[in-house]
Formats: sequence, structure tokens, C-alpha cells
Amino acid sequence: YPDVGRLQMDLLAMALRCRMTPVATLQWDMSFSNIVPTWLGIPEAHHDLSHMGDSNVDAWDKMARIQRWYAEQFAYLLGQLDSVVEGNGRTVLDNSVVMWGNELGRGNTHSHTDVPFVLAGSGGGYFRTGRYLKCGHAPHNNLLVSCMNAMGLQTNTFGNPAYCTGPMANLT
Repeated sequence: YPDVGRLQMDLLAMALRCRMTPVATLQWDMSFSNIVPTWLGIPEAHHDLSHMGDSNVDAWDKMARIQRWYAEQFAYLLGQLDSVVEGNGRTVLDNSVVMWGNELGRGNTHSHTDVPFVLAGSGGGYFRTGRYLKCGHAPHNNLLVSCMNAMGLQTNTFGNPAYCTGPMANLT
């Protein structure tokens, strides 16, 4: 799993560097992940751990280790994109928007609020970077609209309009 993931990130970064594609997606697993992260010394499935109660300190420690590992993989991908300078003096990462997210805010409650997302890269200067934003209960489709706008697709909706109110405020 870690080796295949690393190879996929390398291929993704090469495709963007070579301009073989302007858009790429990497999904580590389906949302109902039965991956057992044995490489982290964890013998339980990620999905099972994500459903443990808030008082299960052992499960939440393991979840933190798993999420840290995914954060390290995200950092690796960003490093790959940041290592290539393009003609305008910016790196591939500077000229890109890379989003890391999850479909749930909390696995044990299946909450659709407070879903964490990380955006990296400024989209060629479109987004202000280096900040942490709490966006309340804004639909995450608004974030996708903002990413589309950064890529030159001017729209105010993505997906079901009932779950989208336009681009996110305070990103640019």
C-alpha cells in the first residue's frame, strides 16, 4: 500500500510536470476503507477504528498515527511538485491547487459538518496561502467552486445547487 501510493504520487507529479494533464486525482482507498495499516504497527482496519467512541483513547491514538501518515504522504507529493521551477519562476506547486480532504467531519458520527480540507499551492497566485480558516457550516461544494474559479472556470455552483452557495469567502 505505501509503495503503490508512492509510485502513484510520483506518476501524478511527473504527469503535471510534463504537462501531460492539467488535472489529476489520487484516492487512497474507498470511503469504507478496510486497509489495515500494518506498516504503522496497527493491526485494526482504519474504518473500524474511525467508528470507535470518543472515549476510546487507544483507537484515537491509532487514528492520529494513521492521519499523520497520510499527512506525510501529502507533504511528499507537495515536495515533488515544489521541486520543479517553471518558466515564470514559480514552481509546479505554486501554479497548482492541491486539495486534501475527507468526506466526513467525524467518522464515528458520520458528520458532514466541520469537514477538514487542506489547500496547497496558490493556483498561480489566485489564492492567498499560509493561513488556517474556519469556514463554519459552508458547504464544501463552495470550496470546489473556488477551485474551479482558480482554474478559469467561472461558475457559482457545483453539484446540487441546494448544497452550494457560491465560491468560498476569504480564499483569494
